[in-house]
Amino acid sequence: MRARSRSTTATSAGGDRPSVRTGVSAAAIAEALHENLHCLQAKDPDHATRLDWYMALAYTVRDRMLDRYIATVEAITAAESSTKVVAYLSAEFLTGPHLGNGLINLGIWQAASQAVSTIGFDLSALVDHEEEPGLGNGGLGRLAACYMDSLATINVPAVGYGIRYEFGIFDQAIVDGWQVELTDKWLRFGNPWEIVRSEMSFEVSYGGRTEPYQDEEGCLRVRWVPDKAVKGVAYDTPIPGYHSRTTNLLRLWKAEATESFDFEEFNVGNYYGAVQQKVLSETISKVLYPNDEPEIGRHLRLAQQHFFVSCSLQDMLRIHLMRGRRVEEFGASWAVQMNDTHPALAVAELMRLLLDTHWLDWDQAWAITQRACSYTNHTVLAEALETWPVELFGRMLPRHLEIVYEINRRFLDEVRARAPEDDDLVRRVSIVGEGGTKHIRMAHLACAGSHAINGVAALHTDLLKKTVLRDFYRLAPDTFFNITNGVTPRRWMALSNPGLAALITTRIGDRWISNLEGELPRLMPFADDQGFQEEWRAIKAHSKRQLAAVIRERTGVSIDPQSMFDVQVKRLHEYKRQHLNVLHLITLYNRLRRASGGRLAPRTAIFGGKAAPGYRMAKLIIKLIHAVGAVVNRDPVVSPLLKVVFVPDFNVKLAQHIYPAADLSEQISTAGLEASGTGNMKFSLSGALTIGTLDGANVEIREAVGAENFFLFGRTADEVRQLKAGGYCPRTLYEADPELREAIDMINAGHFSGGDRDMFRPIVESLLVRDDYMLLADYESYVECQERVGAAYRDRTSWTRMSIVNCASVGRFSSDRAVHEYCRDIWNVTPLASPAR
Repeated sequence: MRARSRSTTATSAGGDRPSVRTGVSAAAIAEALHENLHCLQAKDPDHATRLDWYMALAYTVRDRMLDRYIATVEAITAAESSTKVVAYLSAEFLTGPHLGNGLINLGIWQAASQAVSTIGFDLSALVDHEEEPGLGNGGLGRLAACYMDSLATINVPAVGYGIRYEFGIFDQAIVDGWQVELTDKWLRFGNPWEIVRSEMSFEVSYGGRTEPYQDEEGCLRVRWVPDKAVKGVAYDTPIPGYHSRTTNLLRLWKAEATESFDFEEFNVGNYYGAVQQKVLSETISKVLYPNDEPEIGRHLRLAQQHFFVSCSLQDMLRIHLMRGRRVEEFGASWAVQMNDTHPALAVAELMRLLLDTHWLDWDQAWAITQRACSYTNHTVLAEALETWPVELFGRMLPRHLEIVYEINRRFLDEVRARAPEDDDLVRRVSIVGEGGTKHIRMAHLACAGSHAINGVAALHTDLLKKTVLRDFYRLAPDTFFNITNGVTPRRWMALSNPGLAALITTRIGDRWISNLEGELPRLMPFADDQGFQEEWRAIKAHSKRQLAAVIRERTGVSIDPQSMFDVQVKRLHEYKRQHLNVLHLITLYNRLRRASGGRLAPRTAIFGGKAAPGYRMAKLIIKLIHAVGAVVNRDPVVSPLLKVVFVPDFNVKLAQHIYPAADLSEQISTAGLEASGTGNMKFSLSGALTIGTLDGANVEIREAVGAENFFLFGRTADEVRQLKAGGYCPRTLYEADPELREAIDMINAGHFSGGDRDMFRPIVESLLVRDDYMLLADYESYVECQERVGAAYRDRTSWTRMSIVNCASVGRFSSDRAVHEYCRDIWNVTPLASPAR
């Protein structure tokens, strides 16, 4: 492809700085494109590839972030600055591609589109070309990314700290219906968004022993003598706010050897030995979430957690001292948020740094640690609360084990003082679990070391208080908060659903993009406007045609854009109950075969999501979805009215096609098990209606949109617990319901597996013997609710009204609102200024 000739150099209005780096006009951006293609890609326009032009555009957009980025970093590091900084510690940051979001937040989409057209490209083609950084597994990492976007948008200086995984979450391929994991090579063409800080590195120690000694004043101290160390090097990514003066910092750590080459080993011919330390050290940041079933996997995951926590806290203390502040003021200057238990080692590591490096006494160090740290819990599943065997923990982190034991001793003394006759309470809250193999309970460490503990939905927080953290709530109720999750409207509307965003803006202006909670309700009067409804349906139809094309390209399955798009895309897990959805689809299939379904609205069931590599049941559910889909889709009677498709490799890029196109959002987890969910919010924001249980944030979404605009089914969390306590017998339900029995029998008989009766036997036995996630208990209610869904979808006017109401009512589920609540209730941080318009 030949590009147009390069234009003459443009300058800024003042004439003293070339706008090639800062100008935001189409002409300045076009000039910068050629400049970066020439100077950074070393390419002539006549020979440049799409990748070359993407890289040139990415550098062009990054350039326009740097003035604000440098100013924000200076505000964080400036001497004598009193600004309190948020440090968001997370093992995952699922940012999604940066280019489109950067264009939206900088307000230069149109100018960039005009500039790119001069080289013969469509802007969307270059945006789509970007590799997705797979630095997260799902909702946890995406939440962290939304919060970083919101922190910058509301002008709160913040640093996101994590790991620069060389290989992120695996790419998912489907072979004969089975999930196959492929290496995520997101860095193979380089990353134009990151800034390498080779000079910004910290040493992280492992193993060895500890020894007591006396300091210069005769105080007893402890010295850690490790037997190995690695170096963490900072890689920084600017995170711009929307029309904001703040561009925050995502600082990810890469592990390197302290000495990467051993000349002595090389000179004696041990060429592998010469680089062994480099290989072993770099393994720490090699891959996201290594399999922790084998011992070596557990070792590596603990090493990763200590690595990024230690680098991050050392960096915070460096910045703190650089600002001219005393170590004792650290808790007043930094809000250290632990996103789940993966960073919970921050409590022990901060204590170690304050005690052993800065020589504070225990009470000072503990007061600082508790004032600085806060903990977000993301699960009510006791088995999902992270623990580490004491033997492994002590072997890898001997000094930390001593500190944890001392924290625990002092903490339990306080507990005994408050409840002197309750020995069982002491056992239950102990950071060191004594049952079976001794283990360190990381959630307990996080709770003991934090001044605030929060759940991520009202129901979730209530369940935390009643179940897994009930004893900590009893001991310190004032430390518990609820902050319901939120999503950023910049990526999940302005970028991913531009047609709907533009329509909303024509009616209520564009302030909703940075004030979703305050402005979006103004859309409500248009819910009954016939003209507005027609425009709304046209935009949804366009999004559905686009998704149908993506699905055809990726799966070979043709789907009808006029059918109801019934979507369940999320991580594959039994409690999320994708297989309940499948049971309903088999029931629909049987009704259609017998022509007993009445007037059924044509439906396309769309699935997507990854199963953890070691999660065999989740992988089998993926195979079941494909097997049912293969039978349904080739049936000449059924397929015109029902299609089933699984879209592989669900990620942020794919989600940006799916959420705008969905008609129905499946949020059908067992009540009481989903902490919050954010997919439910993204679907509702794009006007999809929800079928769901009273679980996680579904409860609050239903309250917001109104019960009449939400398809509710299933037992409540209390009813689930009561049913299990009363001796739940799933086989009784199976025998009593003919349609349920038929669906399960068809799976068991091999109807969907070519006669293979063994393939899906684990699923059938799980449902009939245990049914831990209550599929059979909720089946009848779910099928009846789906009948209401089908009837409602046939009334286009009513459905469209409900769709508009859903969108207009979910403004409070913005991550901006959530971050404001963190600032007010937990971090004690005040935004520096309102976003610039």
